[in-house]
Amino acid sequence: MDEFMQAAIDEARQGRREGGIPIGSVLVRGGQIVARGRNKRVQENNPIKHGEMDCLYNAGRQRTYRDTVLYTTLMPCFMCAGTIVQFKIPKVVVGESRTFGESQEFLESHGVEVEIVDLDECVQMMQEFIEAEPTLWNEDIMEL
Repeated sequence: MDEFMQAAIDEARQGRREGGIPIGSVLVRGGQIVARGRNKRVQENNPIKHGEMDCLYNAGRQRTYRDTVLYTTLMPCFMCAGTIVQFKIPKVVVGESRTFGESQEFLESHGVEVEIVDLDECVQMMQEFIEAEPTLWNEDIMEL
């Protein structure tokens, strides 16, 4: 497995151990991790602390994002996809899009390359979480 996707998975698993939602992300530039993040909606009681948003927050100010790749364990939601488009991140590598895949067309329509690696590990991690915490998952995707 790609080392950067593994780092995103590690973030997702850490978030779950903290009682949160298992979605992780890393931002990469030139073969190096610039920042890591995980969904912290539960841990920080913050509705916008999705994995991608936490990662970008942790990256701090960047001169440009046009030379970066964002790795994420789950297809980004529209909020995160909008931020990816706004920051002109050219490529997103997605661990899985079976559980939640709504923004792929949006990203691609704005010139973002979306690579879905469809990892069983990412699918299983989300399935286990959703079975254990259906109300929390539905809150996260605003389906309550």
